[in-house]
Amino acid sequence: MSIDDRTIGRRERNKLDKLARITAAAGELFTERGVDDVTTQEIADRADIGTGTLFLYAKTKGELLLLVQNSTYADALAEGREAAAAAGTMTDGVLAVIRPVVECNRKQIDNGRTYLREIVFGDPEEPHHRVALDLTQQTEALIAEVLVDRGGVPAEIASTLAHVVSAIMFVSMAATVNAARTVDEIVDEIAAQVRAILPG
Repeated sequence: MSIDDRTIGRRERNKLDKLARITAAAGELFTERGVDDVTTQEIADRADIGTGTLFLYAKTKGELLLLVQNSTYADALAEGREAAAAAGTMTDGVLAVIRPVVECNRKQIDNGRTYLREIVFGDPEEPHHRVALDLTQQTEALIAEVLVDRGGVPAEIASTLAHVVSAIMFVSMAATVNAARTVDEIVDEIAAQVRAILPG
């Protein structure tokens, strides 16, 4: 038993184990067939839990998708932070933050686009939705940090520019016209718009 296992009780460990199984099962099924073609019963069966238990963790497939995608988005954001630290110019730093987020979102295109819809139109009081909104705020904060550190942009302007860059990224990833485009094509589209708005 590790120190971490001793600091939380059995009940909490069981909850975390079920959450991990649900996340893994939903992630696998969504990747295999897309969120629209998977039932909550299939997710419960693969996670080896009852559907009633599943609904304690997420009430809808949209919430399950948020749960799954939030985890990969957090990993992409960490990757972007590391890449931005090694980037040369301000614009390169911003694009270094953006690329892993686009890659994460495009692993299963329909799921990625549905995830973006859930972020925009979902219930902000729902816990998984709040996490997704927090991740978007973290993305904007990281972009603003790059603008300040690499470009000397004043903090309040950097914050506004980061919000605009985030909007560009979201629209480019969600747009139906871009559904068949590659990660590189979408990043190039975002890059062209980002270069048009950033100073220097």
